[in-house]
Amino acid sequence: MSDLKRAKIFMPFDALKGFKEAIHEKERILVEKKELTEDDYNKLNLTFSNIKKGSMVKVVYYSIDSYIEFTGLVSDINPSSRYIKVVKEKIFFDDIQDITILD
Repeated sequence: MSDLKRAKIFMPFDALKGFKEAIHEKERILVEKKELTEDDYNKLNLTFSNIKKGSMVKVVYYSIDSYIEFTGLVSDINPSSRYIKVVKEKIFFDDIQDITILD
């Protein structure tokens, strides 16, 4: 038996293409975006004023239909365009629920 035929024997077999992805999508819990209070906005503004490029932050933000918690270094912050970039993830200020500086 050639090496190529032998390798085919041990290749993973996915009988139902896309089934795993469909199951994971079905497990997602859809959540509506929460409205922030005035106190929440003030807390976020205070935190944003202390964030600098290279700061380690933990961000909870709304994306499509759920909240995501993301931790990483701030690679860019643009107040005029109202976004922060954590590693390579661009997050708009309006989508942020909570942000914490970890330094």
